[in-house]
Amino acid sequence: MSDHRFVTDVPEFVTPRLVVMLTGWIDASGAAAAAMSALEVECDARPFVQFDDDVYIDYRARRPILEVRSGVSTRLVWSSPELLLGRDAEGRDVLLLSGPEPDMAWHRFTNTVVSLAERFGVQSMTTLGAYPFAMPHTRPPVVSSTSPSRDLIAQLGFRANSVDVPAGAVAALEQAMHEHDIPAVGLWAQVPHYVAAMSYPAASVALLDALQLVTGIAVRARELRREMVLQRERLDQLVEGNDEHREMVGRLERVYDNDEPDSADDGEGLELRSGDELAAEVERFLRDQKG
Repeated sequence: MSDHRFVTDVPEFVTPRLVVMLTGWIDASGAAAAAMSALEVECDARPFVQFDDDVYIDYRARRPILEVRSGVSTRLVWSSPELLLGRDAEGRDVLLLSGPEPDMAWHRFTNTVVSLAERFGVQSMTTLGAYPFAMPHTRPPVVSSTSPSRDLIAQLGFRANSVDVPAGAVAALEQAMHEHDIPAVGLWAQVPHYVAAMSYPAASVALLDALQLVTGIAVRARELRREMVLQRERLDQLVEGNDEHREMVGRLERVYDNDEPDSADDGEGLELRSGDELAAEVERFLRDQKG
């Protein structure tokens, strides 16, 4: 029995690119999810391949949403990974793999996705993510990259970090694609630690710009860029009204400008404490705005 099914006819692809963002791993501020949402809208993406949720999803851990309207159970909304098909602003074929990462059967899932990629002639796979970092909102988010290919990492020129972390399903996909000679790279945007629990459109924009640089996939993301400007203005106002916040942001700016991402000094405690306080203040501010 197949673990996936086509929901539309298979078209004739022209050098398609695959972009992956699976929820459930590392995505500070939901920046990668917002970038994927912009891709889906602007590429006019539609469902193409659906994966069998009974194979990949544990619904006791990831329960479907029951919609109740005036006491009537109207429908169940199931969450499962799916492959979408669309075209970017320049007419390029784009495949988008989105939804929750599988809860099980990762080897089967990666083999299936690789088989589909080979069948469709996928030229490359790019994954999107974001992580919290001690950086200021007054500077553009840095994008780092991961890939099983040393040559690809050297060619791209993004920041390349060293770290041991529990892996997500996208890491398994990167390795599997590389083993089948499909270039695979992960793009990761840094998010200021004091806004990591709320949306941060600047990181989403940074991911989309990096994606265009790597793959040529072009989206305008006008709404994200507008929100980026508005949020920057609001954060500047909040920081300006608190001496400790200004000191924290100033310290982060000096570290950023000196390109010392791993530097630490006696002010580290101040950054964390003040960052937590600023995060709480931003949350209160946003609640007041909604009110």
